[in-house]
Formats: sequence, structure tokens, C-alpha cells
Amino acid sequence: MPVTQTLEADVLRLQDPELAEILMGELARQSTTLQLIAAENFTSKAVLTALGSPLANKYAEGYPGARHHGGCEIVDVAERLAVERAKALFGAEHANVQSHSGSSAVLATYAALLRPGDTVLAMGLPFGGHLTHGSPANFSGRWFDFVGYGVEAESGLIDYEQVRTLARTHRPKAIVCGAISYPRHMDYALFRAIADEVGAYLIADAAHPIGLVAGGAAPSPVPYADVVCATTHKVLRGPRGGMILCGGELAERVDRAVFPFTQGGAQMHTIAAKAVAFGEAATPAFAAYAHQVVANAKVLAEGLAAEGLALTTGGTDTHMLTADTAPLGLDGRSARGRLAAAGMVLDTCALPHGDVRGLRLGTAALTTQGMGEAEMSQVAKLFAAVLRNEADSKRAREEVRDLAGRFPPYPDE
Repeated sequence: MPVTQTLEADVLRLQDPELAEILMGELARQSTTLQLIAAENFTSKAVLTALGSPLANKYAEGYPGARHHGGCEIVDVAERLAVERAKALFGAEHANVQSHSGSSAVLATYAALLRPGDTVLAMGLPFGGHLTHGSPANFSGRWFDFVGYGVEAESGLIDYEQVRTLARTHRPKAIVCGAISYPRHMDYALFRAIADEVGAYLIADAAHPIGLVAGGAAPSPVPYADVVCATTHKVLRGPRGGMILCGGELAERVDRAVFPFTQGGAQMHTIAAKAVAFGEAATPAFAAYAHQVVANAKVLAEGLAAEGLALTTGGTDTHMLTADTAPLGLDGRSARGRLAAAGMVLDTCALPHGDVRGLRLGTAALTTQGMGEAEMSQVAKLFAAVLRNEADSKRAREEVRDLAGRFPPYPDE
């Protein structure tokens, strides 16, 4: 069939061998190194197929049944399917699946609930907050008056008394609970109570834990937050993109904030891929995966602590952990460089109560590849060996290559 032929990778090799070589090079990189970036994962082949489908050709501004372009009767079905699957998966009254990213989902949520100049209470960036939580370099910090809450000095856990005090003092229009480098569950019920006390909206930025929520391995913010913003990649294993969940009373405001206020045409191939991911996440196999992600993170955390790294909050409840490499005599950026040379790919992050960088890593991708607790213990030992002695990087690189080779992300490739 002609359509099928256009979907074959061989077509790219024939027409644009230069780019095909780049794509194959990236697949080789992913297949021979350990992907420890907490925000990354491997999608299924079904998700990749949807991303490369003819739906990429369709312009579809608007929403199902109310598009600004003709010929949308098929893509309307795809979007409705994605919406219904998201609502069922997370128990939400309304879902918008058009956001191009987690940041654009947050932008649309602010647009739906706030006006420029409104006060917003969110986790401070030095403590794990995201750029969209008030960075002066971001639209959030330029358009709104952000107040940042932090963590307790000794435990590294969110200082909920500070949250309550700041809320009472500043009377914010909205409170954001969510972070990019906080490895513990958040107390959504307590955030809800504080928001109700001061008459604020509660926005949950669940970009990181939403996949664990889908698999029943983390508490859900949906029953507590007015709006939940999330990504569809990370632990959820879908395409790169965002989504918004909310109650029915805010549905129209959220939809209008996405389109036409902050975005134009929906990416229908990505929405179809989101539908695939939501369907996969509703299975018992995904629930087992989500719990294994957490189990792996706990073992990795224990292994790294035993090797002398200082873990913020003392461990993890999720797929993520953050660590201070200072006890091994390295700053975060130098540590990341050494680990990258050995084939272990991860990020740095801000550490609370100090102008230093630590390491942020996660177990979602390794778990997708089929690795378990034994492999996490092996990774912890490799990790520490490289950080203690840069000369061990070459030996570690070969061991990393062997480990990755035993657990390929796409076994048939």
C-alpha cells in the first residue's frame, strides 16, 4: 500500500541519508548508555507509530465538532478518544489534551484562572520549583507576582507551616503544588485546606508524578486541585506533550485558554499518540511497571547513600532522587561530566539551602527497558566508582555498554 510505504524508515534512508544517519545515531546513543534523566522515558512502538502517522498532515484548530478547518471528522474521533481515556484514567471530569508541553499547559492554566499582576504562591526555584513557578526569565515571573515557599532545613521536606503563613500573609489568587526536583509525595489535602482558608485556586503541577498516579503508585492530585497540569512523557511513557485536567465548571475557561488564547492548531498526531499512551497506562502491566519504577528508585537511592552520596530528604517516594556529591569532593556539574563520559546520562539541579548544584536522576527509562533492583544496585556501584576516581570511567563505560546491551529499549531494532 502506498501509505504504508511512506511510513517505512527505508524511505528516509533513501531520500535523506544524512538525516537518517543522525536518527540512527541517536538510537545508538540511547541503546548504549543509561538514560537516568528523571524527565525522560522510552515510548512504545505504538506511540511512535501514531507520531509518524498521516494525522501529522491535518490542520485542526478548535475542538471536536467545532473546528476552523474542514476534513476533521477522523481526527475528531482521535481527540475524543484521547480525552475520554484521560478522564477515565485519572478520574477527572474534564481533560484538555491539546497542550504542546507541560509549560504550555501551565501557561494556559494561569491564563484561565489569573490576570497579570495576580499573586501566586509556588515552590521557590532553589528548592525544586519549575521555571513556570515564577522564574524572572519566564512568562510566569514577568506577568505574575510570585511568592516562593521552601523546605525545612534539616529534613528537606516541604515546610507546610511556611506555606500556610505565606498564604495568610500574601492572600494569593492561586497556590501551585508541584516541583521538578522534589522526590517526595506532596500532601495535596493539606494544600487544599490552605488554599480554601485564603480563598485561592489550587493548581497541581504534576508533570513528574502523573505517570505514577496513572499506575496507582502515587497519590492523585485530581480530587483536591482545581486544575492539574501534566506532561504526557516522563513516567507516563507517552509522546512529548502536555495535558490539563479539571472539574466541569472550569472546562470552558481551560479550553479557551488553550485555544485560541495560547495556542493555534492542535498537533493531531501527538494527540493520537497520547490516546495510545493513555490506553497503555490503563492496563495491569503499566500498574506493575509504575510500582517497579518506585521500587527501583528506592534501591538506587539506598545504594547511592551507602556509597557516600547525600540524598536530599533522605530518600525518595517516587521515580526521582536528588543527591549532593560534595561528600565525594565534587560539585554537581563536574560529577555530571564524569558520569556522562562513562555513559550515565543525568541532570544537575539546585540544592536547598546553598548556592550549589546537585544531581537529579530517575528510574523510569531503565525500568521501561526491563531493569530491576539488581541492576539498580549495579548502577549505584558504577556511579560511585566513577565519582571517586575519574580513571574508572573507561572501565565503567564498558560495563554500562554491556548492561544497556542486555536491556535494549527497542529489542527488534
